[in-house]
Amino acid sequence: MLNDVLISPSILAADFLHLEDELASVSNADFIHYDVMDGDFVPNISFGPGILRTVKRGTDLPVDVHMMVSNPDEVFRDYLDAGADVLTFHAETAKHAHRIVDEIHKRGRRAAVAINPGTAVSSLEAIIDYLDMVLVMSVNPGFSGQKFIEHTYNQLTQLTKLCRSHSVRPMIEIDGGISPKNAAQVVAAGANVLVGGSAVFDAPDHAQAVEDMRRCGLMGMELRRL
Repeated sequence: MLNDVLISPSILAADFLHLEDELASVSNADFIHYDVMDGDFVPNISFGPGILRTVKRGTDLPVDVHMMVSNPDEVFRDYLDAGADVLTFHAETAKHAHRIVDEIHKRGRRAAVAINPGTAVSSLEAIIDYLDMVLVMSVNPGFSGQKFIEHTYNQLTQLTKLCRSHSVRPMIEIDGGISPKNAAQVVAAGANVLVGGSAVFDAPDHAQAVEDMRRCGLMGMELRRL
């Protein structure tokens, strides 16, 4: 899996009037990315556990839940109960990160931590050994369709070095402004899970957009080997 490029379409950019069809249109992806926003940690409000249950009924893909909330310690169990397969919380807001990760693992799910563009990779030093995935935000979270922040390449490089120094290999996910235009570069820098929102759901053919992103990402895998 770590040598593959995995695609996680973000349903924040989907047409919720036709959610079942939208989910079916990206059945060739590897995950469904589900953004939780509370209007406090980020300036927007999105989905709760109730809609997550609906999404789980509408897809066979594992659902990658990204909690952009100010109180992950209090609410993360709600999303595990609703069926999250991967649960991501933010380093900036978790009070007891190890406790959250431990409970996620006890439930048989994958645990991930996200960092914002302005957060140092070094903040992951104490938790990196226990993670299944790290999510690097390449935009300031809260809205779909934002422009990729170039500093992200430095964060990916630093994160790869941190993982190597700890002899761990979590999946490295990248979210924000990702498209076939920069997929190769972010994979070459260390990412292997690409979140696509507008790049997938604004495309005429969603399944083809997934494959285009995967193909470009695999070019980045080849660049790593040069």
